[in-house]
Amino acid sequence: MSDASAALSIAPTGPVTLVTGTLAAPEVRRVAAELASEIDIHVVVLNIQVAALMTTEWVARKLQLPEAADASSLVLPGYCRGDLQEVASAHGVAVARGPRDVADVASWLRGEAPGDLNATEHDIEIIAEINHAPSLSRQAIVRAACRLRDQGADIIDVGCDPSAEREPWAGAGDAVKALRDAGMRVSIDTFHPDEARAAVRAGAELVLSVNQSNVALASELGVEVVAIPDIPESIDTLDKTVTRLDRDGVAFRIDPILSPIGFGFAASLRRYLEVRDRYPDAAMMMGIGNLTEMTAADSGGINALLIGFCQEVSIHSVLTTQVINWARTSVQEIDAARRLMCWASTRGTVPKQAAAGLIMLRDESPRSFEPAALTTLARSLTDRNLRIFADVEAGLLHVMNRDIHLQGKDPFALFAKLDGIDPDHAFYLGFEMALAMTALQLGKKYTQDEGLNWGVAHRGGPVAGDVRHHRDLTSPEETS
Repeated sequence: MSDASAALSIAPTGPVTLVTGTLAAPEVRRVAAELASEIDIHVVVLNIQVAALMTTEWVARKLQLPEAADASSLVLPGYCRGDLQEVASAHGVAVARGPRDVADVASWLRGEAPGDLNATEHDIEIIAEINHAPSLSRQAIVRAACRLRDQGADIIDVGCDPSAEREPWAGAGDAVKALRDAGMRVSIDTFHPDEARAAVRAGAELVLSVNQSNVALASELGVEVVAIPDIPESIDTLDKTVTRLDRDGVAFRIDPILSPIGFGFAASLRRYLEVRDRYPDAAMMMGIGNLTEMTAADSGGINALLIGFCQEVSIHSVLTTQVINWARTSVQEIDAARRLMCWASTRGTVPKQAAAGLIMLRDESPRSFEPAALTTLARSLTDRNLRIFADVEAGLLHVMNRDIHLQGKDPFALFAKLDGIDPDHAFYLGFEMALAMTALQLGKKYTQDEGLNWGVAHRGGPVAGDVRHHRDLTSPEETS
């Protein structure tokens, strides 16, 4: 049984044995007591303080299962490193690696923990626009396109000046060719016929956009186009364009135009519904940037909501930009949202309890602690290594080792009470306290020696799940 296959799903009624270390034992026993009426559950405490330092090789040697737990499925701590097969073979039991946080064990065993989204399960295409492409060098266009592709874009849109009453951009064809040579699918956003022709000759597969002013060009281009109303407020102006495209055998998708808030946003959503009713089988697109770029709010929730709307209305492509800072991760957000919404719709459930990375500012389940449990933990410590905890519910930082247990809301005041801290360790503690304070302010989960979880907004540096390496801890062979 490999690690991958060993990540079994524990049946709520099946016997389960939780393996832990001495420091986490009180909390694990509390979880076991909470689940006792639902699951035949046992707890085995191995002679090591920090459960996160267990390895499967060490567990295989040290584990002794009580007779009552011999037939149980064995759940090791989430940080336990190594091949689960070592433990399974040594003890003849099914083995799984549980969640990293004890607070998540109960929901994990109940099957309530966030599920993984299928890596390819979605049906909405992302068209990501490079704004003001004529003002950029060809190299800058390719670099920008590569970033957008890596973030989840399916088609790179070369954005031109919307006006057709100007000289054409001579570099349109070269820009499209450079992107095609880099292996990308490309569209062009222009009303200028010469730019559209050059782009299509170079390999563009989609032209944004056509209405009655330029619909005659569409049959000449020979590629799919986006049909828009002549007047955004009236979808009646679409009928002639759609009829002409149908007559000429031109593939098209319809975008009724999303309006910014305060400029007809609600009415524009109605237009999408009306177009779907009027053209039930037509492909549709939504340009999302009109809302994300024009609303002074983090874009993640807005993108998620709009993608949910698109999922329900069968709008299978969206056009986005990420120019303004609060929308800088829009492509990643839409990529996560399209998977989440497809996952929910195909399962007939709400878009919740699936790890999509869209909970960025806060966390789904911030940590809180019983004061008595922290006091008991502090009394159990036998080394000088400082542990830091952030109790979000109480708004308190806790710092403890075998000699002290400090708590308060001011990290500077807590730090002033610590003695004998060398400069390197002082930097480490300051960094950790800053993370803990951020967690308290925002309602995020803080675990020492891990970064905070920023979802798809993460830009490098420590993240949740990093291997702990900044602090000397008890080695696996040391006992409590």
